[in-house]
Amino acid sequence: MLPRIYTSFPRIWDDMFTKEFMPEFYKNGSFRSLPAVNIIENNDEYIIEVATPGLTRKDFNISLENNSLTISSEKEDKIEDQHEKVVRREFQYNSFCRSFTLPETVESDKIKARHSDGILYVTIPKKETAKIKPSRQIQIS
Repeated sequence: MLPRIYTSFPRIWDDMFTKEFMPEFYKNGSFRSLPAVNIIENNDEYIIEVATPGLTRKDFNISLENNSLTISSEKEDKIEDQHEKVVRREFQYNSFCRSFTLPETVESDKIKARHSDGILYVTIPKKETAKIKPSRQIQIS
C-alpha cells in the first residue's frame, strides 16, 4: 500500500500547478482552455481560424475596438432530468476570450466572419497599399 502522500499527490499537483500558477485558465472555479488558432496571411488578407468544436455561430461575440480584435464565447450546457433524483450534477461551463492586435494596414470596416464544421473563420482584408505588387521590368531609355 502506498503512503498517503503518494495517493494525494495528483490532487496536490492539480491544485498547486493549475489554480495558483495559472489562474488565467480558471474562471468561477472551472477550467478554461483557449482554442487553437491559425493565422494565415496571403497577398489580399489575413485569415484567423479558430477551432471551436461543439459551438455554433450564435455562441460567439466578435468585437473590434481601435486595432484590437476580440473573439470570445461563453456557453453553459445543462442536462436536467426531471424524473430522476439528482445525487450529483455537474454543469459544464466553457468560455474563452482571444484578442489580436491588427496592423494599421488592414481594412477594419470590411472584416467578415463565418462558422463552418467547428471552425470560426475571420477574414481581415488588407488595404491596397499593403498588398505586394508584382515585380516588373523597368526599361532604360
